[in-house]
Amino acid sequence: MAADENIIETHGLVKRYGKLTAVDDLWLQVPRGAIYGFVGPNGAGKTTTMRILTTLITPTAGDAYVAGYSVTEHAREVRRAIGYMPDFFGVYDDMKVWEYLDFFAACYEIPERDRPALINDLLALVDLTHRRDDMVEKLSRGMKQRLSLARTLAHDPEVLILDEPASGLDPRARIEVRELLVEMAHMGKTIFFSSHILADVAEICTHLGIIESGAMVAQGTVGEIRRRLLPTREITITLLDRVDEAKEVLAQFADVSNLRDLPDEHGRKRLRIEFGGDDAAISALLAALSGRGVPVVGFSEETRDLESVFMRATKGIVS
Repeated sequence: MAADENIIETHGLVKRYGKLTAVDDLWLQVPRGAIYGFVGPNGAGKTTTMRILTTLITPTAGDAYVAGYSVTEHAREVRRAIGYMPDFFGVYDDMKVWEYLDFFAACYEIPERDRPALINDLLALVDLTHRRDDMVEKLSRGMKQRLSLARTLAHDPEVLILDEPASGLDPRARIEVRELLVEMAHMGKTIFFSSHILADVAEICTHLGIIESGAMVAQGTVGEIRRRLLPTREITITLLDRVDEAKEVLAQFADVSNLRDLPDEHGRKRLRIEFGGDDAAISALLAALSGRGVPVVGFSEETRDLESVFMRATKGIVS
């Protein structure tokens, strides 16, 4: 059984298609209650992993557990515990919006007397109450995406497994989907979703897994991965003058590396360093510059986003 604190786990998961290995000895841990972003280049094995977790395909070797149930031995229990939205979501255009949700609620054996209230709640959650009597074919792509998300909640699953939930949406619709995922997490759901839009991951995720060539190259909280893959901080120091003295001071700190000149800005000199120390060490560095009388007029740390983390991981820098 999977550990209680992890609602999704894979143990040495392998999936081969002939000579092609789509998933290669994958060890994945998704804590209960997490919003877990599963990212990687195209063809990295994200969709294959999700299809195994949702019992749609069987692994070649290893096993996976969802809500404590093995996907190979307890497929029915796994399906009860999850809400799944594939990368290509299916909607039935010739149904009304409420009929679409009623159909899936019936598939999950929700009693007929309970379905009207459930449908009202789901439509309110995804902000489609005003479209309940419209035909599904009349909805925009973003609305269809939200309707598909509502469908995954019909049986009140513990885990939502979503393959590229914001794919193909315009910026406004992507924001709406992100907000909806956060709201679902506040309802106590664990969200496991793949994405190639790193901005979506950076905005809402508590945890991150980076996969390449079917293998996990890094996983953990977003902060842990950022610190592991980008252990140094980039700092820009702006000076009025006395650049040589500033360089002498910086050279005395073991945590300083890759010291380089930047182009002048508004007549001011600029230096950039990589710094491996903590906040206290940065404070000491600034104090040392001031103590030598170096005229520092700017001291700023560069923000390094998840794109930098992703590029560092998928270039094979991490073993």
